[in-house]
Amino acid sequence: MLFCFTSCMTIRTITPNDNPLIAQIIRSALEEYGENKEGTIYFDPMLDQMSAHYQTASSRYFIIEDKGLIIGGAGIAPLKGAGSPTETCELQRMFLSAQARGKGYGKLLMNKCLDFAQKKGFKQVYLETLPSLESAVGLYKKTGFKTIETPMGNTGHRACDLPMLLQLSALKQH
Repeated sequence: MLFCFTSCMTIRTITPNDNPLIAQIIRSALEEYGENKEGTIYFDPMLDQMSAHYQTASSRYFIIEDKGLIIGGAGIAPLKGAGSPTETCELQRMFLSAQARGKGYGKLLMNKCLDFAQKKGFKQVYLETLPSLESAVGLYKKTGFKTIETPMGNTGHRACDLPMLLQLSALKQH
């Protein structure tokens, strides 16, 4: 029997049943920040079928739950169009529900994704975000991501105009 006194948090791999709720969390967050616009994941057709897009050995989307409720997710996959598919991966679609933000869940998801990237042998992690997502940008910087001048690869989300990169060899104990 499992008892939950303060939090029963789990992080697990996405399943097809998770698709509608994680899509809703992502779209709601983008709406909240006024970023529900072309060039973001908001209009990406893969958003509604995310579990199908993380089926390779080098990609994974993680769902975070608290007390059995899905509160967010984040993914890692090779960065498309960036040369060697084993060199650079992309942190993708990292979003939390409004009520889950500011409680350390983002850091837990980040750590899970970075651990996965390291185990798969990636050298660096790329991401694209929006300056308006200030708390997320703060977490990325605190983790060691650095802003870079030019976007990498071909993510298809060019409205996300803040590209960042983390060298996994320089990763501090997280």
